[in-house]
Amino acid sequence: MRAALLAATTFAVLLAPVPMGAAGASAAPTVRCPGVPAVSRPPRPSPPPAVPAQRVVGGAALDTAGLVVPAGVAAPPKVTATSWLVADLDSGQVLGGCGPHEYGTPASVQKLLLAATMLPKLDPKQTVTVTEADMDIEPGSSAVGLVEGGRYTIETIWLGLLLNSGNEAANALARLGSGTDSAAGVRAMNEQAHHLGALQTHAVTPSGLDGKGQFTSAYDLALIARACFAQPAFRRYALTEQTSIPAQPAQRTKGFEIQNENQLIYRYPGALGGKTGFTDLARHTYVGAAERGGRRLVVTLLGAESTPMRGWEQGAALLDWGFTLPRGASVGRLVEPGELTATPSAAPSALAAPGVPRPAAASGPARTGSGWLWSVIAVSGATVVALSGGLLWRRRRRLP
Repeated sequence: MRAALLAATTFAVLLAPVPMGAAGASAAPTVRCPGVPAVSRPPRPSPPPAVPAQRVVGGAALDTAGLVVPAGVAAPPKVTATSWLVADLDSGQVLGGCGPHEYGTPASVQKLLLAATMLPKLDPKQTVTVTEADMDIEPGSSAVGLVEGGRYTIETIWLGLLLNSGNEAANALARLGSGTDSAAGVRAMNEQAHHLGALQTHAVTPSGLDGKGQFTSAYDLALIARACFAQPAFRRYALTEQTSIPAQPAQRTKGFEIQNENQLIYRYPGALGGKTGFTDLARHTYVGAAERGGRRLVVTLLGAESTPMRGWEQGAALLDWGFTLPRGASVGRLVEPGELTATPSAAPSALAAPGVPRPAAASGPARTGSGWLWSVIAVSGATVVALSGGLLWRRRRRLP
């Protein structure tokens, strides 16, 4: 299966020699991702060691730091993102990507994992009170304008999270969804990530503000986005252009309007919504989805710069490219929720096979347990690639 997938993928060989695998066999040549000229970037955090089993989830061809696209298709557009992926929301087919399983820092697209975890647990009509702990966010970071002691509906807080990327809204929803505090909410988010098959995702903060050991991948973000778009409430929130945050007379604050920061919904025909993100460490991150000709595609990207194209514009360009590909063209697939944890003895081909079109993933409760990783590692035939180095982190100011 691995050989068939690799044979179906076009490759351009790097000038540098390719390292040998653990068994002595030469690794597959890597294709450079089309990109714009390099720009100066802040020091990036060191990722955890690569786990070979995680890099073949969804297909052996996805185990590359470079470009993977179907044979014979037009080249994807040049972008500044260090990794990206385009997939079909309904069939789960992966149309192409650049370093789909490379670690990256998420910034505020992490709020999608919060939504995938907590939306099914919370009543949008319920009115709740914002606490002092909810307001504990990094000074100068993105906030929607909730106030301590203010009373808001859950739906208003969701809109504050998804339209204006409110970090205090993220704290409140993580606390309310867990029933205890935001730390418990983060634990639930990580359990949900594992349930979805997002094995390279580890949340430290509910908002996506930088935290030590917080990582994800373009592939994982597509799994998370697929779970979000399977929920009608999320689809409605993601397309909301503006809403009102109500006045809080007891706190002597006036009501105000907020607008959706995701320019895709205003400027891209067929847009379904998504999420923007930025921190100094993560740079620009983006998730967006659109529908055209009866197809719904999602794009995820990490580590982008805003010139010459902003994150959403890079996403739009990759969506345009994805819609030109023929139906059925793929290099892998998005695994289904629970697929990697349901059967500990699953065969390696279950992880690496492109599979057939499947219905859109449905959101479900997170599954717990520590056996998910070891069962996946046990069945992988990939070679071990260890990346050394400690985690070097500094919390940075998050910009809107």
